[in-house]
Amino acid sequence: MTEQRADSPDARRAPATDMSLLGIYLNDHLAGATAGTARVRYLLRSCGGSPLADALAPVATEIADDRTSLLHLMRRLDVPVRRYKVYAGRAAEQVGRLKSNGSLVRRSPLSTLWELEALALGVEGKLAGWETLRDLAATDGRLDRRQLDELIERARRQHATLEALRHKQVGVAFRQA
Repeated sequence: MTEQRADSPDARRAPATDMSLLGIYLNDHLAGATAGTARVRYLLRSCGGSPLADALAPVATEIADDRTSLLHLMRRLDVPVRRYKVYAGRAAEQVGRLKSNGSLVRRSPLSTLWELEALALGVEGKLAGWETLRDLAATDGRLDRRQLDELIERARRQHATLEALRHKQVGVAFRQA
């Protein structure tokens, strides 16, 4: 492979986005968004009527909205949705519910802690995805920098909320009887 000189015409021109790789990347994020949306809805149902559910409800709405935003961005970029990845995201979320939680007949506080951790990790991944698209917006006019900045800031707020809820749940899950 030969290196380009910094002053050559090819070096000054922005590289074209590899749409096949971007399609894989965005569909992987869509699978994660699908799993995250299902996970947060499941957690809300499981904790219904509690202070945790009240604090989590706005985040759940935003997570679903972010999935919709991703679908709109994919359409704008002419990236087709790979249904098998969406189904894989749903299946992974449902399999995750089978994790042992130390209780057979009722919901364990450990389940809630694990789900909050999983959601926080998912939001970190989503943040990375928005930041990647924001980087691409410098050379791809189909991407709205302002919209991506808003999505990045929203993901940061979601992560902070999930982390605060997770820290509270640590005390609930591991308190001494």
